Amino acid sequence: MHLPYCLTLLHISDCNYAKGKWVIDESLPLYSGFGCKQWLSSMWACRLTQRNDFEYEKLRWQPKDCKMDAFTGANFLQRMKDKTLAFIGDSLGRQQFQSLMCMVTGGEERHDVLDVGYEYGLVKARGAVRPDGWAYRFPITNTTILYYWSASLCDLEPIDPSNPKTTDFAMHLDRPPAFLRTFLPRFNVLVLNTGHHWNRGKLQANRWVMYVNGAPNTNRKIADIFGARNLTVHSIAKWVNEQLPLYPGLKAFIRTMSPRHFFNGDWNTGGTCDNTTPLSGGKEVVKDDSSDPLTAGAVSGTSVELLDITALSQLRDEGHISRYSIKATPGMQDCLHWCLPGIPDTWNEVLFARL
Repeated sequence: MHLPYCLTLLHISDCNYAKGKWVIDESLPLYSGFGCKQWLSSMWACRLTQRNDFEYEKLRWQPKDCKMDAFTGANFLQRMKDKTLAFIGDSLGRQQFQSLMCMVTGGEERHDVLDVGYEYGLVKARGAVRPDGWAYRFPITNTTILYYWSASLCDLEPIDPSNPKTTDFAMHLDRPPAFLRTFLPRFNVLVLNTGHHWNRGKLQANRWVMYVNGAPNTNRKIADIFGARNLTVHSIAKWVNEQLPLYPGLKAFIRTMSPRHFFNGDWNTGGTCDNTTPLSGGKEVVKDDSSDPLTAGAVSGTSVELLDITALSQLRDEGHISRYSIKATPGMQDCLHWCLPGIPDTWNEVLFARL
């Protein structure tokens, strides 16, 4: 029996990529962890560390009711011909950006790829460790992939611009970053994320002061970290949704929270993620609801899409950097960032399936 055309279409659009299971795939990874030096930060290349178990590289996410096109660099570039994809977010967003650069190039050195960061003001300031982001263009299809660092997705403004070294920064919870407001008209695909900078320690270290409606926040509910993040994620989803009708070709996603796996403590109190056995906590996600209800709630009722990777990544505690950093610091483990190649490659495969 042939389903009516409209029903078939409905089924495809209703497909939930967040439900499914991890399966072994010997053809993985999509690039070598010894290569991709042009794009991949050595601190995330676990093949360059003392680590010697790499089963985590051989697992592919298989959604339950969706067909996922096999990712190839050529397919991606063809689908993104004359288009720009922008990642805006924290260091996990930067991991997703580097992962995609490695996936598209197969980890091979590419001398034809142009650094076009200057077009977006992404140049290293004097005295800075790195620029605020990177942008690269593949001339063969005129495809641009960029990343901009905005850990909170808030607009940040110096409160005392005359003292840049000591000033606090207004963290406008209800205003998107200036970079996004400026360059949104040039984007065709937008992937936003935030999450792990929402704690008192980070806010104090960055000298960020919460502002709402252009003035210091006085609402105690918002002053709570959860309340502040909730307001920001809802505000940016609403703002992006309002822009979508102005840019008919634009697809916008908010990626859900990447899970941390600190056991027996936190990042600064001896927390560990020593497990090296893939899927020891299960291999399947069966529930319909997102494991990041805050982000899911923010996009609900809008045309902004949810890139839901929380539950599928939650099953992969063996994929973190763990103790295996290049400068391995005794007693400190990274159970937040992922080894590359690794789990962020899957986020990009799901993203590619939805472009």
